[in-house]
Amino acid sequence: MTPLLPAPKVTVPTHVPEAGGCAQAPKGPSSSQGRSKKRSRKHQRFMERRAVLEQKGVLSPHGHLGTQNSKTGLEANGTTAPRCDEVPKPKQFVSSSLSPSASPDSIARHHSVLLSQGNGSSKRVRTSSPVLRPGKYVAIDCEMVGTGPQGKLSELARCSVVNYEGDVIYDKYVRPELPIVDYRTRWSGITKQHMKNAIPFKAAQAEILKILKDKIVVGHAIHNDFQALKYFHPKDRTRDTSQSPVLKKRIGLPVRANVSLKNLARHLLNKKIQVGSKGHSSVEDAQTAMELYRLVEVQWEKELAHSLPPRPPSPVTDPAADSSQYLDDQYWPTELMASSL
Repeated sequence: MTPLLPAPKVTVPTHVPEAGGCAQAPKGPSSSQGRSKKRSRKHQRFMERRAVLEQKGVLSPHGHLGTQNSKTGLEANGTTAPRCDEVPKPKQFVSSSLSPSASPDSIARHHSVLLSQGNGSSKRVRTSSPVLRPGKYVAIDCEMVGTGPQGKLSELARCSVVNYEGDVIYDKYVRPELPIVDYRTRWSGITKQHMKNAIPFKAAQAEILKILKDKIVVGHAIHNDFQALKYFHPKDRTRDTSQSPVLKKRIGLPVRANVSLKNLARHLLNKKIQVGSKGHSSVEDAQTAMELYRLVEVQWEKELAHSLPPRPPSPVTDPAADSSQYLDDQYWPTELMASSL
């Protein structure tokens, strides 16, 4: 009867990978040839002892003690541990904002969706939504002087543009194309002195239209400003505070009633503008129009979303809508281009 060999000591590796991580091979200097021989002999003895233990049923044929579950703690609890060669995919969230190239009616309809979600979302949209913030909205106001016969022709003499926050992004005096007959200082605030540093109308027009391009423009009786600029702005990108039913209802006026910017500011903003004999300030008027718009923008955009017909995306404002541009040679791989030559 052959004597039983002592059971081998089962060693547990001291390096345990963190949850969700992968075990790394221990770093260190390469072993010498002598150490390799010793390890080979130890491994041979270990294999002989393991064979004996497998025959006696102490070890399973796969080398695990008894019938111990080979799954890790995560797997035993029903959670599959991530593999080292797999990169976890980031969770996808539905953004509450639109791309900067979204069309205005898409913005309005998106705004309406946010409103319909409830739970106070309307306040959240109004104060923090990036959809309706800088880059898309500007407010404009122009001052005109009289030219032509008896000064009855109105021409641009000053133009001011402010952004969503009310900061001035453009404010210049403009020299009309015809000689000035009536400065209309009482209303325009323009004097002969202002014309000394004024820029030609054509130069001002080019600068202003560049700012207004692809923007939603706010103003009061804004058709007069566009007429002075000799320009037409798309209706769905125009917000005229003199024609807003929401603002008129706020002060108890009929929808078709005429209302001045001065009265809207006094009743809704508790603000006095256009006072004194020095005329209007186009900067102040543009800022006031933007304040009025922001006061009711949530309800205004919601109503506008239901009244505007669907507008097809423009390839100019929505470059992502047309992918044919990627057929150009510059987007083809270099290897493909080289092989086709």
